[in-house]
Amino acid sequence: MASKKVLVVDDEPQILRVLRHVFSSPDYSVKTAADGVAALESFTASSPDLVVTDLQMPRMDGLELCRRVRAVSDVPIIVLSVRDEERTIVEALDAGADDYVTKPFSTAELLARVRSALRRVPERQEERIESGDFLIDIEAHNAEVRGEPVRLTPKEFDLLVCLLRHPHRVLTHQFLLKEVWGRYYSEQNDALRVLVGSLRKKIEPDTARPVYLVTEPWIGYRFSPDGSL
Repeated sequence: MASKKVLVVDDEPQILRVLRHVFSSPDYSVKTAADGVAALESFTASSPDLVVTDLQMPRMDGLELCRRVRAVSDVPIIVLSVRDEERTIVEALDAGADDYVTKPFSTAELLARVRSALRRVPERQEERIESGDFLIDIEAHNAEVRGEPVRLTPKEFDLLVCLLRHPHRVLTHQFLLKEVWGRYYSEQNDALRVLVGSLRKKIEPDTARPVYLVTEPWIGYRFSPDGSL
């Protein structure tokens, strides 16, 4: 299997050295950049499989880098930052990041997040989505879980399709509300919580211990089609 190309972006040379060491295995090849402008140039030239970026950088910060990359590519993006405020995490995820890891970080956890991000399937699926324990026929409006058909309401179906198109990513409340209800419902968190609860009753083996649709406290949800979360 070919190694995965990782673009690491940070303005601190010591962090770049640490991350080069983290990804020093035959599974990865690494390029580095010290700011968002240099990162965009490297991204265009090398087409990496994954981007790991800091937030606070000169010339172009990590949030703008996420927006620029996401405008042209669905490549997974992991933010690695010392900032751990809820608002900052949500802003990064809404800007297009797939995941957020705070410094100081565990090497094992970071590599696990990287593997998870690289496993996710392309977002754009046309008529049929088959992933893990789930099979969705969008045109026929049919859903199967673990080989068994499940009856879903229209909104439950829309939510499940959205989750399957973004597996293993942290999806914010605002993102899910806009995807399922539209932009005018971006603050209706209660409606989303009720919908998630009703979907869990139909897809989870045990709603008290979800394995597919897991809550990310104060931020949103993460979905694993194979129940590996």
